Amino acid sequence: MGFSAKKLNLFLITNLPSAFLCGVRVESIDQVQCRVNVRHKWINKNPFKSMFWAVQGMAAELSTGALIMLKIKSLNRKVSMLVIKNEARFTKKAKGRISFCCNQGFDIDNALNAAITSGEAQTVVLHAEGHDETGDMVSKFHFEWTLKIKS
Repeated sequence: MGFSAKKLNLFLITNLPSAFLCGVRVESIDQVQCRVNVRHKWINKNPFKSMFWAVQGMAAELSTGALIMLKIKSLNRKVSMLVIKNEARFTKKAKGRISFCCNQGFDIDNALNAAITSGEAQTVVLHAEGHDETGDMVSKFHFEWTLKIKS
């Protein structure tokens, strides 16, 4: 699969259907960053008139995981990837369109290069902040990923 926002959104339909149904969509991806959007609506609401925290988590995780997938694809090697730890902080009710961005492509490159060189699994902590349409941060996620080259 080539990497473009459109192809990743098609990938969601079959591989992450709950994210797709909740409105999570990749807006853009390149070697440095991945931006994912989700709009607050009936399907992803909570009783407090804002977006359910887990929907924000799906969008945030996708912004980090898609960037890792892009980097793995360019290596042309098999690599296992797994979230081993997650932390989140919520600072404002998530209403309207929320945009999550991970811009740590270089950190992923470093972790993958270390995994190739050492033959050992490497961990990398990736961050994704969610911002509403006014630019206010509504949530911040930290995902600790483990990356291991398969033999």
